[in-house]
Amino acid sequence: MLRFDLNISILLKEVEFLERFELAARLGFGAVEFWWPGDEYLAISAQKVKQTGLRVALINFDAGNMAAGERGLLNDASRRAWLRERVPLALEFARQIGCPQLNALVGKALPDVSREAQLDEIRANLAWIADAAATAGLNVVVESLNSFENTRYLLTNTAETLQLLADVNRPNLKYQYDIYHMQRMEGNIIATLRQHIGQIGHIQVADSPDRHEPGTGELHYAHIFAALEELPYQGYIGLEYNPSGTSEASFSWLPADRTATLTTRDLHLL
Repeated sequence: MLRFDLNISILLKEVEFLERFELAARLGFGAVEFWWPGDEYLAISAQKVKQTGLRVALINFDAGNMAAGERGLLNDASRRAWLRERVPLALEFARQIGCPQLNALVGKALPDVSREAQLDEIRANLAWIADAAATAGLNVVVESLNSFENTRYLLTNTAETLQLLADVNRPNLKYQYDIYHMQRMEGNIIATLRQHIGQIGHIQVADSPDRHEPGTGELHYAHIFAALEELPYQGYIGLEYNPSGTSEASFSWLPADRTATLTTRDLHLL
């Protein structure tokens, strides 16, 4: 089973953010995901979700100033109070829009604090976040990022991320497997999916090395999606790539109806 959602924080940049909900629906998508939209957009984003009837597969917790390079603050003890004020706001927003899970970016390494001390801070914060999410009936995912574009990010491969999640040991805490990031860092995509699918709560795709749409790089997505069809994964696959041309043109590998459950036979991939 293949179900795709559209990340409207990185795609559809031809229009302003709040216009992307309607455009995603017009382009045949039934579900979206997005990064933290900013506090000023919460109420209107919730209205857009309701008006369009879109499902929201995933949102990010507030990860700080992404434009300035921040990638989460779970590792920074000096920001713990800030973090714990922000998490309930995100959980309430997710509840309002019917989003079942949220992605928690852990942060970039702090120069004057040991890695283990930062990982301890992440473990404590993730346990608190997962427990708060469980009370709201929600799930939390954590992803690894490639170090080429995210220097000093603390989690850059599958093994260390899964170990961290095992340390925290919460049933509603899973791995967000971003195929683009992990192709750049470790490869072995299909074997990783087969081995760890039970620990994966969300999947995202882009081709490597340029982070464009599937079919534009070195990854054989027809094989990857065929492997996913055989696995017991019930979640969405998020399109989180920079289109090589226009956003609309980059969807040509998908059928016109992108709301349906698809198979690899429905996709236009070699």
